[in-house]
Amino acid sequence: MTIFCTFARPLIPVALVAATLLSSLQVHADGMVPNTSVVIVNEADGEASISVTNTDSSVALMHVTVENIPEDTESLVFVTPPLARVEASQTQLVRFILQTEKPLQTQRLKRVIFEGIPQGKAAAAPGHARVGVTVRQNLPVILHPKGLAPNRTPWTDLQWSLKDGQLTVGNDTPYVVRLGQEVQLLPSAATAMLPRSYVLPGEHIRIPVPESAATQVRFQPATVYGFAVPHYEADIKI
Repeated sequence: MTIFCTFARPLIPVALVAATLLSSLQVHADGMVPNTSVVIVNEADGEASISVTNTDSSVALMHVTVENIPEDTESLVFVTPPLARVEASQTQLVRFILQTEKPLQTQRLKRVIFEGIPQGKAAAAPGHARVGVTVRQNLPVILHPKGLAPNRTPWTDLQWSLKDGQLTVGNDTPYVVRLGQEVQLLPSAATAMLPRSYVLPGEHIRIPVPESAATQVRFQPATVYGFAVPHYEADIKI
């Protein structure tokens, strides 16, 4: 008997940690690993391509799905091929093609999921069960408008304000800003949690915070590729 389980793996691929199982149980991990931690599709190019490697020891079927985020459900990009047979240790080129009716005004955020479905696995020995583990790679997709200059530190332009126990973070820039969800009020050191790890262009997010005479907020920014950088402190408008 062969059983397949699927685990989600967001952002940067990390090593799979195997749980302790019964000695009569065989465990096997499969994975499609992209060569990047984020997909950037420039409107000026109309498309982008990345390579995905089958890290399994046998052939697998790669399934690629582009998903909308809850805040932006407009379908703007599609992938080809959505399905492909990939031999062990081989790579498959995946193209992301922009499909819009009007020019982009700001960066847009989507997500892409890569999943490897094992093919032709050998049967388990008599009296033994065989477990196959597939790992989904879940990466952000950023659609970048034509003519918009790159910005390596978009978090410096976030606007923070505090009123009546509500902390507001506003993003009046055309860039998607990625950051850690925990924020710290200074000088009180009280903490609060943002609902997600990104702030979209034109968005204003409000969260309740402990009452304090805060003058600054400290948070953990992330680069466009999802790598953490030193904490950043921004002034709070009261």
